[in-house]
Amino acid sequence: MFEPRLALASLSGEADAEWARDGAAWAGAAVLGGVCLDEPTREAARAMVADRDRSEFLPDDPIAFVDDELAALSGVDVRPGINVRSTTVEPVREVAEVASDHDAVVEINAHCRQDELCTAGAGETLLREPDRLEALVAAAAASGADVSVKVRAELDGVDLAAVARRIEAAGADAIHVDAMDSEAVVAEVADATDLFLIANNGVRGRESVREYFDHGADAVSVGRPSDDPAVLDRVADAVAAWSADREPPGVEP
Repeated sequence: MFEPRLALASLSGEADAEWARDGAAWAGAAVLGGVCLDEPTREAARAMVADRDRSEFLPDDPIAFVDDELAALSGVDVRPGINVRSTTVEPVREVAEVASDHDAVVEINAHCRQDELCTAGAGETLLREPDRLEALVAAAAASGADVSVKVRAELDGVDLAAVARRIEAAGADAIHVDAMDSEAVVAEVADATDLFLIANNGVRGRESVREYFDHGADAVSVGRPSDDPAVLDRVADAVAAWSADREPPGVEP
């Protein structure tokens, strides 16, 4: 899906094309967003900005915004992705068509835990309502774009491996797992599906990178420190060392 197997994870209101361009020297992929696509999620984002001074992307036209941001990465050596929040299918279909035009990955957000988004029916609520999540994945996959789903571990009552099997059947290509200090869940999901698995949470250097890869991850991602060159240097070096170890004898890395 991308090389090197290091992704920059989306940061609400911060992960734009400029951010991705700045991190492209280290990463194989950069996930912009999150972007709220429909009125329930946009209203939730507006409330978060007003009540808790959060930073959110709230363009007048979110589909055009995504198109412009992805276009700005044309010629940059990084695979772009776009993390999106929606409670309805149609805007996901539209944004996936835009992503497909830019060879970008659509990442459906089933991860956010903010009360406003969960009340609206987005974010981690989708992990508890997998029928709705499947419908969003299928709509995105129908566009021809690569589809990922961002999820979190340690959610009471949610069997993440079972959710992973369902989204794979719906057409997903990848799953982006926030392990929430529960690395074993990475192994459970890796064993359950053939999805390209990106592991997230606490990725800071050799030890964390190796741990996630040893648990079956195909790639790792860096979140909050994605604008810290020192962290990115350490993680990129660890990913390169892991990749070199996987090369068959006599093959140049």
